[in-house]
Amino acid sequence: MKDVEKIQIFGATPSPYTQKMISVFRYKHIAYEAFMGNVVGRLHKLNIEPPKPVLLPTILLRDESGELQPTTDSTPIIRRLEKEYPARKLLPEDPALSFINYLLEDFGDEWVTKYMFHYRWHFEEDADNAGTILPLVDFAINAPEDLLQEFKKGIAERQIGRLWVVGSNATTADLIDTSYRRFVKLMDDHLSKSQFLFGDKPSSADFAIYGQLTQLIGFDPTSREIAYATSRRLVAWVDVMADLSGHDVVNSSWTSLEDSPSTLKEIMKEFGKMYVPALLANANAIMEGDETWETEIDGSVWKQKAFPYQAKCLKWIKAEFNTLSENNKTRVKTFLNGTGCEIILE
Repeated sequence: MKDVEKIQIFGATPSPYTQKMISVFRYKHIAYEAFMGNVVGRLHKLNIEPPKPVLLPTILLRDESGELQPTTDSTPIIRRLEKEYPARKLLPEDPALSFINYLLEDFGDEWVTKYMFHYRWHFEEDADNAGTILPLVDFAINAPEDLLQEFKKGIAERQIGRLWVVGSNATTADLIDTSYRRFVKLMDDHLSKSQFLFGDKPSSADFAIYGQLTQLIGFDPTSREIAYATSRRLVAWVDVMADLSGHDVVNSSWTSLEDSPSTLKEIMKEFGKMYVPALLANANAIMEGDETWETEIDGSVWKQKAFPYQAKCLKWIKAEFNTLSENNKTRVKTFLNGTGCEIILE
């Protein structure tokens, strides 16, 4: 029997996107090898130039000429995997439902990650926890203590200094905390009705949210305490999502958009309340060439530096919506009516 080429994944266990993609590979039964820590060093040993910037995970995929190329953006990677490994699909066949899935995958990747980054580096206990463990993961469990302390100081200073990327600051801290607590409760309510976001079959949006929750529930002390106090159902769901390689895809299916429980729409209201105004204000700042922006979110002031990538996210959302037929656009708008999400489709 010819050996199957294993796709190489370079990441780190405290990386939510690494956890997202490894779980995707398990679910889709794609052969892989995962290498945790020291991504740049590992790629250099393979004579492969690391991507700029280096993001986790970095996955080696072959280009049109058959050469291995480092690839980093999880959303397009999943869509490529759907084409190359069509079994055990992650994207709903129904275009309207698939668009809602696209929105929620983006929400997981770009808004739920604000919770993760905030809790990891805003609070002293959490920052000390992350600063202590991350060097062990990235370099070596048996690294000398003096070297670990040096790395701890460097990592903590760099990451705390980057809190602006997600908008975590003294002004927004309470708003992020309120949104996270609300989101945990919304997920708990939904999981009481449905195994996954869209029925008894997981989608790419499930994996995006799961990736962030591996850290919020499994790594960072403050957010973990909140989740355990608020939703043991969500805690259990994260454990289940870790390895769905045995999930029965033959006898499971996605719920139609029109038959979705009301709890799904409530999650979309959180999207509309929190993420939509941030997307719009950020995109406007990028268009105007402003370095920072400020807007009102959920009755409070939100301010942060402009983030070019999230301006692209809004552009991609609009492009994805414009691929829909008029009938499916109407179905999406009907479902999203009253959520606050409608404005980004205009």
